[in-house]
Amino acid sequence: MLPIVFLDRDTLDAGDIDFGPLEAVGPVTYHGITRPADLHARLAGAGIVLTNKVVIDGPAMDAAPDLRLIQVVATGTNNVDLAAARERGIAVCNVSGYSTPSVAQQTFALLLNLVTSTHRLAAEAPRWAESPIFTRLDYPITELAGRTLGIAGLGEIGRAVARIGEAFGMTIVGLGRAGAPAAASDDYPRLPRERFFAECDVISLHCPLTEDNRHLINADTLALMKPTAYLINTGRGPLVDESALLDALRAGRIAGAGLDVLSVEPPAPGHSLLDPALTNLIVTPHTAWASREARRRLFDRVVANLRAFLAGEPLVRVA
Repeated sequence: MLPIVFLDRDTLDAGDIDFGPLEAVGPVTYHGITRPADLHARLAGAGIVLTNKVVIDGPAMDAAPDLRLIQVVATGTNNVDLAAARERGIAVCNVSGYSTPSVAQQTFALLLNLVTSTHRLAAEAPRWAESPIFTRLDYPITELAGRTLGIAGLGEIGRAVARIGEAFGMTIVGLGRAGAPAAASDDYPRLPRERFFAECDVISLHCPLTEDNRHLINADTLALMKPTAYLINTGRGPLVDESALLDALRAGRIAGAGLDVLSVEPPAPGHSLLDPALTNLIVTPHTAWASREARRRLFDRVVANLRAFLAGEPLVRVA
């Protein structure tokens, strides 16, 4: 049986997952987190490695001569050098589709807080007694019905967000790509870049990070947006030029933003986007995927991948 090393169990486990099925696959060594200085020693002797966020590059793979499989306990694989894995004949697998309901839910949690000012009103409970009336009209409250929701990335999560938007009475459009048809099989129209940013009341990012869309949200695209528009990013941090977004929020060039991801995670102390004075911004710590149900689905599919690999069955591999 191949020894299994889980490098960052704490990213998955909140005490609500039974790890027995993983231990039935083979002997497992758990590490809550793994810092770079400890990585090579922890990989030595591993046949299978599980990682959520720990970076595994070529030298790290060389520290594990018996390594046969890297299982990413997530969808994104940017923390693994896929070319280095191919060169060394090491399989790499991820898990996709496990977090769709959770991410779609968080997308609207952020948006609903912004359009109802719930986060601002709830924080002022000690002041309510000072008001002669209980209803406070200090902050804007707007409705989603009749608004246009623009989705960049109409994959599985983007379509789930679209369905929720439709239930709120929103019109759904997608961000078109150069040369792509204006309408797709899902019947959501695709708008060219300038129209997309200029016409949408809410823009929600659900596209994978590529070199082509890095800083998709930048000073130019923010300048196209309505001053009443909102931006939501539950995709990848580098899709947004954070400096440009900060300038736009401070100047009131857009109404607000909700971010679950940042370019660098965790952010450095004093990060400008964590300024409590930015009341038109909500930041959550990359938790959109982390519902109990999503984490359990993720764990179950990781175990299924390991069993298939050891049985010699076909795998959905990224390397």
